Amino acid sequence: MTAARTGGRDGGRDGGRDGEEETYSIAELAREFDITTRAIRFYEDEGLLAPRRRGQTRIYAPRDRTRLKLILRGKRLGFSLQEIAEMVTMYDATPGETGQLELFLKRIAERRATLEQQREDIKVTLAELEAAEAAAKRRLRELRGAR
Repeated sequence: MTAARTGGRDGGRDGGRDGEEETYSIAELAREFDITTRAIRFYEDEGLLAPRRRGQTRIYAPRDRTRLKLILRGKRLGFSLQEIAEMVTMYDATPGETGQLELFLKRIAERRATLEQQREDIKVTLAELEAAEAAAKRRLRELRGAR
């Protein structure tokens, strides 16, 4: 028999009986991370998560929970699913392997460069909008003054 998680985000967990690994249900992970069970199943379909099954029931281990946390962090940071998959796969590497961190740092630098470029593009677009708005207001004043 596998120990099950019994508490919420801040603890209350049953750390496992007789050396058994703590497990989570899909509903528990959905609640903990404030996402839908459908989102978790989507990540499974994409190959990012692979829980064990007992019949039709998904059984998530602490490793699956950590992978989900990494997936959601990558999503928040704006990484693509492909980039997230690459980074999450690195999580499975041998402990102490520097590859995951090096890849993560590379992806952060790439993402930062993309965001900086977008910021510059937005700045230019806003300046163009302001100029167009000023010209339209001037023309409107001219037309109203001509009546």
